[in-house]
Amino acid sequence: MRPIIACFITLLMFSCHNEIKDKNLEVGTYRAWLTVQDNEKLPFIFEVKSPHSLNIYNAEEIIEIDEIEYRNDSVYIKAPVFEGYLIAKISKEESLHGYYVKESLDRVVPFRAEGHENNRFDVTSKPTKDVSGIWETVFSKDIADEEYIAKGIFNQKGDKVTGTFRTTTGDYRYLEGVMDGDEMKLSTFDGAHAFLFTATVTDSTMKGHFYSGNHWKEPFVAKRNETYELPGANDLTFLKEGYDGIEFTFPNTSDELVSLRDDRFRDKVVIVQIMGTWCPNCLDESKYYSEYYKENKAKGIEIVALAFEYAKSKEKAISSIDRLQSNIGIDYPILLAQFGSSDKAKAQEKLPMLNHVLSYPTSIFIDKTGKVRKIHTGFNGPATGEKYIEFKAEFEEFVDGLLKE
Repeated sequence: MRPIIACFITLLMFSCHNEIKDKNLEVGTYRAWLTVQDNEKLPFIFEVKSPHSLNIYNAEEIIEIDEIEYRNDSVYIKAPVFEGYLIAKISKEESLHGYYVKESLDRVVPFRAEGHENNRFDVTSKPTKDVSGIWETVFSKDIADEEYIAKGIFNQKGDKVTGTFRTTTGDYRYLEGVMDGDEMKLSTFDGAHAFLFTATVTDSTMKGHFYSGNHWKEPFVAKRNETYELPGANDLTFLKEGYDGIEFTFPNTSDELVSLRDDRFRDKVVIVQIMGTWCPNCLDESKYYSEYYKENKAKGIEIVALAFEYAKSKEKAISSIDRLQSNIGIDYPILLAQFGSSDKAKAQEKLPMLNHVLSYPTSIFIDKTGKVRKIHTGFNGPATGEKYIEFKAEFEEFVDGLLKE
């Protein structure tokens, strides 16, 4: 554990200056917030169901948490699957003061929460704009090597706003917030990522900033465009000239080397999933793949995941993989392709036949002869609504076609 993080934990968990001892979280709803750049507050709502369970809410998403530990006057809350955790002191007034911590990335973000609060954002004036619809969006516009496009999809009822931004590599998950006058405010917190979007809106444009934790901030601009579509996800990643298949050999969590040449994969349709246990879109995809695999593996399909982990040690990376497989119930193998970094350029070095690794997740579809038939970049999760339904239908139709060959 890094010294600065260890110091925060020691100060919180073992402080003797607070007179409250052995106090548990009170049942009820809390409004929490992280303090990000520009002293902005990134809020989210959670409900304590019992001293050892709580739910985090982001629009339609419910994240159930049952890893809650108490030490003296402090509480340690760990989200399922992901590495990040909340650690805070509990005060008499049912308030929490602490930090959101991601140890492997050396990130510590100030965290607060107040009991008996259920409004995500404060609203000071009636909404003067309605953002419902499709928005053609550019992040970091005109900034060299950082500009990228997105599709904003929003629904507004009164002053309440929900939706997401889709990019060419995935989506920003379940966003929830408000229109306060002509100001849009959206946030999400899932235990892995903490996102805040703020923007000033006119009838046809919006201009604002995107904050990720307290380590990242970038501008974005958007305009209404109900017919806007992103480039196809099947055309972004491809094999270099001269290749028609892929090869790799990586260890599983038992340190046994696994290769596509193994008998398990011979004469079968294979999906290779490039992912990381730290990645929320990968989690969504893994949940879907796990269910599909259990229902269809007898038909002659195999899935193998390649995990690119930013955990500092091999042991920590393997622990994260085991935790993901256990929590989700994944029956297909997850191999440790890399640890110490999730850098996409380094990932591409492990799979040199690809033009690049553009996104976690990326799925490679291989037919029974070992030929790559399609590479799908990114994943449109449940937060994207109809796009997620479209993805599942396309996926199942394509795989069924390969199985029938």
